[in-house]
Amino acid sequence: MSLRYVLLTGGIGGAKLALGMQQAGLAADTAMVVNTGDDFRHLGLCISPDLDTLMYTLAGRVNTETGWGRADETWQCLQNLAELGGEDWFRLGDRDLAVHLLRTQALAQGQRLTQVTAALCARLGLSTRVLPATDQSVATQVRTTQGMLAFQEYFVRQRAEPVVQAIEFAGAAQAKPSPEVLQALQDKDLRAIIIAPSNPYLSIDPILAIPGMQSALQASAAPVVAISPIVGGRALKGPTAKIMQELGREASAVEVARHYQPWIDGFILDHMDEALHNEVEALGLSTYCCNTIMRSLADRVDLAQSALAFARSCPQRAA
Repeated sequence: MSLRYVLLTGGIGGAKLALGMQQAGLAADTAMVVNTGDDFRHLGLCISPDLDTLMYTLAGRVNTETGWGRADETWQCLQNLAELGGEDWFRLGDRDLAVHLLRTQALAQGQRLTQVTAALCARLGLSTRVLPATDQSVATQVRTTQGMLAFQEYFVRQRAEPVVQAIEFAGAAQAKPSPEVLQALQDKDLRAIIIAPSNPYLSIDPILAIPGMQSALQASAAPVVAISPIVGGRALKGPTAKIMQELGREASAVEVARHYQPWIDGFILDHMDEALHNEVEALGLSTYCCNTIMRSLADRVDLAQSALAFARSCPQRAA
């Protein structure tokens, strides 16, 4: 089946937009290309946080209060682990563990992460294609004033508190987009590629760091549109603004547009940043302003529909 849309996404913020696309009836027409830079091994298990957040959100099984993890979760294993002196800083719920156990077993048997994810999605009743950006290991590492930290060490254990000096993606140079991802980006019927309002540096850059991904975006005849995760100089979720400032960049939607400028055709600002419209257009990008703050399901659907309509109005590049 041909695709009409591709969404490049990280976890919580991107999952909200993905749910909006699903609720707008676009699940069968969309491929969600998901960051795997957060993936790591913990207690011998293969953990894929962003993939799981997408799966749980789209399947209606996510913890809506946190935006991650399973709804109606219990924590008996974690509590017993702590009692026995094990590491309990990364919260693995009892329901969540089932997914990690199955993933770890399947990967050990030689299956690709893409195959494992497809099987899990099918068991959760999803028709949407949730695609890891790559089947190879790409590990986000954060260079800080406290030294080099693995992503989860920085983000979860240290609560994103250390000052960031640089971000690196170990293994990216040896990785490649999965065949399924390349097929999605090269689909002749593709109408739009959307970059979700995820953290550009921690969620989207690990995808773009994979050789062949940037060229695939540039070669696509479909317009590429990014949605700003910065509104009014602040991040809607997570440490995006903090990281930008620590890297010596202005925490603004214009800076995000500048970061993506080589690969995108259009950029979506929140109404709050409408005054920045001309600055973004000066970068050579088509610009659109709408509500980008997704507090409700209706907000998610509206943003998804607005983003796709805007993308279809952007001048299409020659393939």
